[in-house]
Amino acid sequence: MHPEPAETKAAFPSSVPFIIGNEVAERFSYYGMRAILPTFLVAQFFNPGHNAALTAVAEARANDFVHSFAALGYALPVVGALLADWVVGKYRVILYLSLLYCVGHALLAAFADDLNGFRLGLLVVAVGMGGIKSSVTANLGDQFDRHNAHLLPKAYGWFQLAIDVGAALSTAFIPELYARYGAAVAFGVPGLLMGAATLTFWLGRKRYVRVPPTGLAQGLRQTLGPGEGRAALRRVGVVFLFIPVVWALYDQSVSEWVLQAAHLDRELWPGFTPLPEQIQILGIVFGIGLNPLLTYRIYPALERRGLRVTPLRRIGTGMVIIALALAIVAGIQHRLDAGGLPSVWWQVLAYFVVAGGTLMVAVTGLEYAYTHSPPAIKSLTTALWLLTIAAGNFFLSIMNASIAEGGFFARFQGANYYWFFVGLMAVNVALFAVVASRLREKTFIGAEAVEPLPT
Repeated sequence: MHPEPAETKAAFPSSVPFIIGNEVAERFSYYGMRAILPTFLVAQFFNPGHNAALTAVAEARANDFVHSFAALGYALPVVGALLADWVVGKYRVILYLSLLYCVGHALLAAFADDLNGFRLGLLVVAVGMGGIKSSVTANLGDQFDRHNAHLLPKAYGWFQLAIDVGAALSTAFIPELYARYGAAVAFGVPGLLMGAATLTFWLGRKRYVRVPPTGLAQGLRQTLGPGEGRAALRRVGVVFLFIPVVWALYDQSVSEWVLQAAHLDRELWPGFTPLPEQIQILGIVFGIGLNPLLTYRIYPALERRGLRVTPLRRIGTGMVIIALALAIVAGIQHRLDAGGLPSVWWQVLAYFVVAGGTLMVAVTGLEYAYTHSPPAIKSLTTALWLLTIAAGNFFLSIMNASIAEGGFFARFQGANYYWFFVGLMAVNVALFAVVASRLREKTFIGAEAVEPLPT
């Protein structure tokens, strides 16, 4: 292991700004591309003639495409994590796959009028993004030791803020590029930002604390053999079983809700009517504001009043709040189904609610994945967290493919689509509450294990 940078023990490590800067640019590239993906697919490939009779099927096909891509991208972190933890280390995984990520963006820009070529570009982006994702978050945790471990929640809060800032800037900017200059430019600019992300990460190379890989054989023994690795995987895995439903609800906000926005009265105030793809930026902006509010105000205030805000309590509360957001969207869709023209302000409210709930789950989940696993499997458990995103999107992909083909889930169209997920989350929360009340936690910071805590 490289020596720990010499700095004040209770301070943030000097490598953190490079990790945060890398995340801002990488998330700009990913969310910029994804912001226009559903509407682009409908307009370019699935319903270029804007035939009203084909709208429902074209939108379902686009949703299937978007969620399949997301599912693949968030499933691959498991492979990247195993390479990082056991074989080559986090630094090499992040650097080399970031270069591949750049190639994927270039393919998207080059094949914006060719579905097969565009599909190849999405595949390469998914490999690059998925391969680095778990290692980036685990690499952030590696920079801390027991002397400054109390700063980890704030570090992951800043990490989430970096995600939100990159996503917000790209969601505002890239749809305008698409409207003004076309798909090639709109998909090309995110590639430039991914290049900047790679450069930023490389510039911090001499500052990182690098945890060496354990070796394949040792990694297998520590993970699958008796001892802390297997026990930690079991404890973390039980919690993560309930998270895919969260993402199945939340990730509709970057696909289904975007397509819904195209049918709303989008005038936010006189003279200002944003593009459908730009409405989703509100959820990101709300996240930027709510993130420090939760971290520095609400959670500490609750603790001072004697209410312990444990990770499991945060996650469970977040689930309930996300379900409320879906109920609002279901109400919007009910009015659309009845021939009305609801105001986009109702979606604004839904984005505010879902932002708060998702922060409570997402920031906590990243922290939980790292702190509740021993060193040999920290990237792996972070990858398992990301695998929950893949699972949620995989279910959305199956459901939308079924709708497009007139299959079993075709009965859940319009408002019924969203009400189905509200009911699904209600069942999920009830089961999670039962399991969480019986689960004991054990955290690992550096090489030290902390005794179990009540939930």
